[in-house]
Amino acid sequence: MGIQITPARKTAFTAGNLSSNLMAQMFSAYIVYYYVDVLGVRPGLIGIAMVIHGILGAILNPLFGYVSDRFRTRWGRRVPYIAFGMIPLAAVFTLLWFPLSSGMGLFWYFLFIVLLYDVLYVLVILNYSALFPEMFVTMKERASASSWKQMFGIIGMIAGVAVPPLIYDRYGWGAMGIIFGITAALFMGAMVWGSRENEQAAPDTFGLWQSVVHTFSNRFFVIYVLGGFFVQLTFALLPAAIPFFTKYALHAEESANSILLGLVFVTAIPCVYVWARWTNRFGPRKTMLAAIVCYAVALAPLLFVISPAAAYVTGAAIGFGLAGIIMLLDVLLAEVIDEDERRTGARREGMYFGMNGFIIRFGVSLQAVVMSLVLEQSGYVANAPTQPEAAIIGIRLMLAGIPILSLVLAFICFCCYRLGAARPSNGHPRE
Repeated sequence: MGIQITPARKTAFTAGNLSSNLMAQMFSAYIVYYYVDVLGVRPGLIGIAMVIHGILGAILNPLFGYVSDRFRTRWGRRVPYIAFGMIPLAAVFTLLWFPLSSGMGLFWYFLFIVLLYDVLYVLVILNYSALFPEMFVTMKERASASSWKQMFGIIGMIAGVAVPPLIYDRYGWGAMGIIFGITAALFMGAMVWGSRENEQAAPDTFGLWQSVVHTFSNRFFVIYVLGGFFVQLTFALLPAAIPFFTKYALHAEESANSILLGLVFVTAIPCVYVWARWTNRFGPRKTMLAAIVCYAVALAPLLFVISPAAAYVTGAAIGFGLAGIIMLLDVLLAEVIDEDERRTGARREGMYFGMNGFIIRFGVSLQAVVMSLVLEQSGYVANAPTQPEAAIIGIRLMLAGIPILSLVLAFICFCCYRLGAARPSNGHPRE
């Protein structure tokens, strides 16, 4: 049985994705740029810190997911984590942009605050994500809720990657951190109000290791998570590489970051509803394959465009394919969780979203490693007026070449994904 969700509750719940994406995308897009190009920390040191950050996050995701599946209070098993963790999360996110040290101390400060941020982010956002399959049961409900969720998420992406240059360029990085920390806290508050849990959901009774084994014995999950890893790597690389691309390949002003990223995400907002309709008509697997192709084709011009105008047109085209992928990731994982319930008799959203996060976190770390290696090996010089040709080529590869290769691998994975477990409004399975 599904949970009766009013339109107001659905809107409030899905609005929480604005906070999630605002923090995640702002972190992904600017944290390396801020500590490397603005504060002058060596790229290699930041790469090491991001690898440690990724390893911790990878461990915490399945651990927190497992605990959440077994957790029981009169307020539920997911909501208490969100309610009590959201304010500390917003506060630590703000501190990321207040480097309370200098010299080599900056590296240690960065490492400490990033790890603390990671603990709180996983605690709150994993439990928020785990509520989605529980609250929305049919394909129609999931496609609708996911389109709303991703619409708010895209607004968060816009706020997180396009707006910051407009603020830090005028008021400084600290003021930017305060503004976005408060914004994230407000939307997480709305998310808590809109959240509902299914009290009839059967809890996970497996031990930790047994739960992990059951999760990875689900071949559909293995295929999904591999495809998701390759897709998420492109999401991490795109916003992180764009500041370098606009500054050194296009020789444009700081505002070009906002325009280019804004066009990507503004275009994506109405497109999520188009992809939702296609999902109901053709099924999530076929629709995902089409979205991956559209996304990869749209990225290709970034390998050679030299004018801001051409880059802006390309950014608008990227938004179309990206909208489909981000809308479908939750829908496909919900299918996998439904299949697991039929096999095990338990609802284990926490473990599945946790194990998904375990794998995806390595994509974030890989993004930092790829960027640090490319920048250091290509002859990049921090904050130089011009860069050598090898560095420009490297930046273009970070932005488009490596993501296209990653999308080819994602396409192969989702070609092998043939689960049709999700149910549309009539209750019948579909592909």
